[in-house]
Amino acid sequence: MTAGSAPAIAAGTPAAPQAVKSRQAKAAKAPQRVHLITGDTVEVTDGRISGIHPAKGREDVPVSVHSDGGHDYAVPLDAQRLISDGTLDRRLFDATALATKAARAAYKDGLKVIVGYKGAAPAARAQVDGAGATEVRRSLKSLDAEAVTTPAKDLPALWNALTDNGVSRSAASGVAKVWLDGTVKAQLDVSVPQIGADKVWAAGYDGKGVKVAVLDTGVDETHPELQGQQLVEKNFSASADNRDHQGHGTHVASTIAGKGVKYKGVAPGAQIIDGKVLDDTGSGEESDIIEAIEWAAGEGADIVNLSLGGPDSPGVDPLEQAVDTYTEQGVLFAIAAGNEGPGASTVGSPGAAEGALTVAAVDKSDKLADFSSRGPLVADSGIKPDVSAPGVDITAASAPGNAIAKEVGENPPGYMTISGTSMATPHVAGAAALLKQQHPQWKAAELKGVLTASAKDVGYTAFEQGSGRIQSDKALDQTVRATPVSLDLGTASYPHEDDEPITRTLTYKNEGTTDVTLDLAVSGKGPEGAAAPDGMFEVGPAQLTVPAGGTAEATLTADTRVEAPNGAYSGAVVATGDGQSVRSAFAVDKEIASYPVELKHLGRDGRAAQHFQTYVTELSDQYDVAEYAIDEASESTTLRLPAGEYTVQTMIIGDRGDLSKGLDWIAQPKLVVTDRGTTVTLDARTAKPVDITAPDRDAEPSQAYMAYSVKKGYRDNKFAWQLGSYDNVRSAHLGPELADGSLTQLWDADFVKGDDTQYSLVYGGAAPRLVDGFTKHPAKKQLALIDAGLGATAPGKTAWISAGGSVKAGTDTLTGAASGRFVDAESRQKLYVSTDNDATWSVFGDQVGDPLPNGWLPSDTSYWIYSKKFASGRTYRTDFNTGVHGPVFSTEEDSGIIRSGDSLYAMLGMFSDGDGHEPTGLVDGDPVKATTTLYRDGEKIAENDNDLRLASFDVPQDDSRYTLTTSQVRSDAAKFTVATRIDASWTFRSKGGDKGEVGASTVRFHPDLDLTSRARAGRFMLIPYEIQGSAADGNLASLKVEASYDDGAHWFPAPTLGGRAAVLAPSKDRGVALRATVVDRQGNKSVIAVHNAFLGR
Repeated sequence: MTAGSAPAIAAGTPAAPQAVKSRQAKAAKAPQRVHLITGDTVEVTDGRISGIHPAKGREDVPVSVHSDGGHDYAVPLDAQRLISDGTLDRRLFDATALATKAARAAYKDGLKVIVGYKGAAPAARAQVDGAGATEVRRSLKSLDAEAVTTPAKDLPALWNALTDNGVSRSAASGVAKVWLDGTVKAQLDVSVPQIGADKVWAAGYDGKGVKVAVLDTGVDETHPELQGQQLVEKNFSASADNRDHQGHGTHVASTIAGKGVKYKGVAPGAQIIDGKVLDDTGSGEESDIIEAIEWAAGEGADIVNLSLGGPDSPGVDPLEQAVDTYTEQGVLFAIAAGNEGPGASTVGSPGAAEGALTVAAVDKSDKLADFSSRGPLVADSGIKPDVSAPGVDITAASAPGNAIAKEVGENPPGYMTISGTSMATPHVAGAAALLKQQHPQWKAAELKGVLTASAKDVGYTAFEQGSGRIQSDKALDQTVRATPVSLDLGTASYPHEDDEPITRTLTYKNEGTTDVTLDLAVSGKGPEGAAAPDGMFEVGPAQLTVPAGGTAEATLTADTRVEAPNGAYSGAVVATGDGQSVRSAFAVDKEIASYPVELKHLGRDGRAAQHFQTYVTELSDQYDVAEYAIDEASESTTLRLPAGEYTVQTMIIGDRGDLSKGLDWIAQPKLVVTDRGTTVTLDARTAKPVDITAPDRDAEPSQAYMAYSVKKGYRDNKFAWQLGSYDNVRSAHLGPELADGSLTQLWDADFVKGDDTQYSLVYGGAAPRLVDGFTKHPAKKQLALIDAGLGATAPGKTAWISAGGSVKAGTDTLTGAASGRFVDAESRQKLYVSTDNDATWSVFGDQVGDPLPNGWLPSDTSYWIYSKKFASGRTYRTDFNTGVHGPVFSTEEDSGIIRSGDSLYAMLGMFSDGDGHEPTGLVDGDPVKATTTLYRDGEKIAENDNDLRLASFDVPQDDSRYTLTTSQVRSDAAKFTVATRIDASWTFRSKGGDKGEVGASTVRFHPDLDLTSRARAGRFMLIPYEIQGSAADGNLASLKVEASYDDGAHWFPAPTLGGRAAVLAPSKDRGVALRATVVDRQGNKSVIAVHNAFLGR
């Protein structure tokens, strides 16, 4: 294979599986841009923040970057206090989550938030509604809130409407809460008799008269199992209609109320209220579900099934609040725990809602499913799930042509078998419907109480199974229930020698007509699942009688002084008698060794600092400890931390109202909390100035970014601040040195001069301590110069050029923040970059359109050089976004068409530019429309709209002849007059057992063009070309090059000689198409046609 002209990145041609993996990894590293509610733009690469671009007017607002739980957060200084006081949802600043595919799809038309108000608040509502093009999508009466969508260009206006101005912002008058309108998804990963429903039917109950709302992907009410079962339907999702194209909702509804044509649901007499809240991919937004809950309640729903969810976070999100609100009104919510097991604290939202009846999944043998999410809750170590139900290999109705059935198949026809807590939840909803029919007056509390009380212990902890697997038949005969449903005994603080016993009261209520005598017993399990020691839990009295229609009380006592391992304990109080068994789950946290850590903040004058922002984050992966954010308004600056290793970093601020008075960044990369309390003094007097300059003293600072990371186990903890400059900024290291190589530091400074020069400097690397006041004054000869041409594929365009640097730390890297600016397209830019510390650089060249009010310009095209080293004193010349565009097959990039096992992979940047830079995908909208087809022995076997940047096709083992074709069009004439269409086909043989690249090639043309991809009109050109792929390196059998001047209607030969093709340049402002047909010596044929390859001038 002949190397292309793309910048060198890695040598060699890996074997197929490694190549595919590497290409997938590079695709994952392609950056994404997300927008914060403040209007700032954040670049995220491979889930990590790689650049922050402040909104217009916010250039001097410091932004904290920190890692927590595998996610990177970008929190502007003027937002942190509103997060701390609960006004702002922290998820609004979770850059990692906002950059996921689901979030980008959900927020492609603008950021979606839910704004809660204090009462009517007409002025606040008017300000929010009037924030640019903000659209009020829904009014959520249960929350006194509105769900709004704000385009990225108007986010600064929304931010100003929600808050008072200034760095020390507070919520605007009338604004109570601002949540991200988060995304949720369907929880998909011989059940009816298993829960005893058949015995309930025999007793005469089938759910008749009970209304169950299925808020899901829609319900196919025409399916034989569901004909006549549905009362009403409404579409709340982004889908065009109420049909169940995904298949999830129909399966759920059939599990609840299937009539039994083939498979009978738990409550075949129940009636279904169908609210479509998830789109045809199985995803939706919280506000959709909240409005559907309000609607379903208005339609008289007794029970709501929510087989959906998303990640939980501390605090009550709007969907959880809605669940709790309507639970108090008597509606029972059966909600999936989630499919994120087997780890602890993985129960999702809204299953974490206090009022929810949250459901785990077991198999037909009552074995807990590995995927089933476990407790305790993230926020307060509370007990969830509440119960378990069958959720493995559940067969139920399949909507015609649904997406899930296309993956898993139907057997028998019209039915499919799938797994997940989504499948367990409708068993519980159906069981509740049976119970509701028996007791029409019962509300959520009674239904939940009896279903949990009558559950069967299947041998797991309360955090895994809840009270146990539901038993419909036992619930039918149950007259006694306990309140509360479960007992949270709280936390017993370390040390435990002087602990006071913890007591809680259980109240047993007898709904029957005869007295019931119960014998009480208690059992518990420790942190590792072993039985709790004798004497740790006691219940009394040992026996009690609950009078008919009356109540009786028992007391559970936990004695955490008993010698036993520290950690979370759970168990159940079991009351049995007169044929009944009442189970009540409980939990207590015997706190692991924890100690007070006092944080003292001193300003430059040695007095208590008046303004500061501090973060404390646990480094060890032994415990799941939340990050702590503290400022001068916090109630206390003393934390109680489990023994372990932490990092502490603060920004001491001279004056929040005037940042020019100085910023002091003080960090203790490792704080060890061992066997006693400690005090950490963060003293601004120890800090020294940070001083980094460009070689040209006339260059103005444009961005500063200082960071460190501490590697601990599998966690790479990164902490950083982005600033406008290092003016009056100082830094200091606190605490002992780290001699184990786990500490990496980075100092990033960017400068601009005039319209054509930028300096991007990164320094740092592995070090035992952070530098007190880092200083660097490089000479120009110590830098590399990138002479970058910024091309344009349409007139009147602007360009964006940026560079992001990284420093090495062993096998890891620490990445700075990409800095860039908008300049004229069709210009050359001088970009100087540092080369110390094995620095690598990713350089971006974008073509952009009209500016948005927040100062950002959306990209038409985006190309990059990925992670390249440059040598000091050298000049590198390259052009972005110039012709001739086309696919690249390169040994230096994992690219081409590859066979691996039963798959063919196509990994091609079809619109790579003339210098071989690949497109990044950082573009506005979807400019490329692709039609891709795969034929096997002349028969079409696959067709889709994949652009082949990373595509896979399932193929059989047989030796076959394949043809892969693609036609990709860029039709927007305002953006593209060059490379408006690329057609390609590759014909090759492949069979199972083949590994590596198949016989496929491409031809790259390199004419002498200007930055608008134009050549002088009407002259003959000898255009250099290179062959890449299987026909390269002496394996070429034949090559034919053709040109067309009427967009492919007629083709003319372009003679080739000595690696050049003779082509007549087109007339002024007209284009020429180039087509190459390549055959290698094995008979594999490749055809590449680029329309409007270049223009005449």
